[in-house]
Amino acid sequence: MPEKPKIAFYWCASCGGCEESVVDLAENILDVVAAVDIVFWPVAMDFKVSDVEAMPDGSIAATMINGAIRTSEQEEMARLLRRKSKYLIAYGACAQLGGLPALANQFPREQIMKFVYEESPTVDNPARIRPQTKFAEDGRVATLPEFRNVVRTLDQVVEVDYYLPGCAPTPKLLAKAVEALLTGDLPPKGSVLAPDVALCEECPRKDSKPTEVAFKEFKRPHLTALDPTLCFLAQGVVCMGVATRGGCEAQCVRGHMPCTGCFGPTSRVRDQGAKVLSSLSANVAAEDEHGIEKTLAGIPDPVGTFYRYGLAASLLRRKVSLR
Repeated sequence: MPEKPKIAFYWCASCGGCEESVVDLAENILDVVAAVDIVFWPVAMDFKVSDVEAMPDGSIAATMINGAIRTSEQEEMARLLRRKSKYLIAYGACAQLGGLPALANQFPREQIMKFVYEESPTVDNPARIRPQTKFAEDGRVATLPEFRNVVRTLDQVVEVDYYLPGCAPTPKLLAKAVEALLTGDLPPKGSVLAPDVALCEECPRKDSKPTEVAFKEFKRPHLTALDPTLCFLAQGVVCMGVATRGGCEAQCVRGHMPCTGCFGPTSRVRDQGAKVLSSLSANVAAEDEHGIEKTLAGIPDPVGTFYRYGLAASLLRRKVSLR
């Protein structure tokens, strides 16, 4: 009987939703398990790093790494799994673009550490003790990973073969990706394994998308009674769908929420946030400074709005300084 292809999953800086998405295959996960040999999946099975280190280089057919790279341990694991894998896949928005963890790149590491361990209202730490990378007591030494100065995408650390986008990737896209890996019917290296069309193409509200618009105000969806059938942009609500790759089945829009951009840009968009920001800014109705500022006040968090998932991969990304 021929040996089944080996696959691996690993979780870096992310919320865990990508790990859940694998389970969301439901009964189809049985087909995957029957077709492959899962040799590393720490969140679900009892594997050790030493098990991976003992494998021959390139012996894992495909590894899916979700999450951005923030700590020394995550970087070490990414490099180890890259060496052991034939194909390395950036699984989900955090691995592909930096995701929500990369919003921390707005702040220096020292500011983050000071707030989390000293100044947060929920912290009681009068001695201002912080985690140390090494601590020795009674002859025993405990070590922790180093918290790096910047959050990086997976491909800013190691070479990536394919990208599976989303927060999290849909079961349908995951199933198609696994099928492509098993059959060898793969697109060119570096491809994003999702349709290269804007989300607007699969949006159930696309027929009401305006060809011309003049924004007098920007509304926030949780504070506004919105028409459930009308394009969000036509209602003055920021929707990232115009610059976001489709393939998510428009799940947020069908849930009556605008697209926030988790599938990243299409191949025709260099900077997803800048694309939407420039488009909206060009269509602000006001022409005087006061009127423009009043309109833009409806977007209180521009970075979190336009770069919610893609700050680490954007033109605005920070220079990599690990220490």
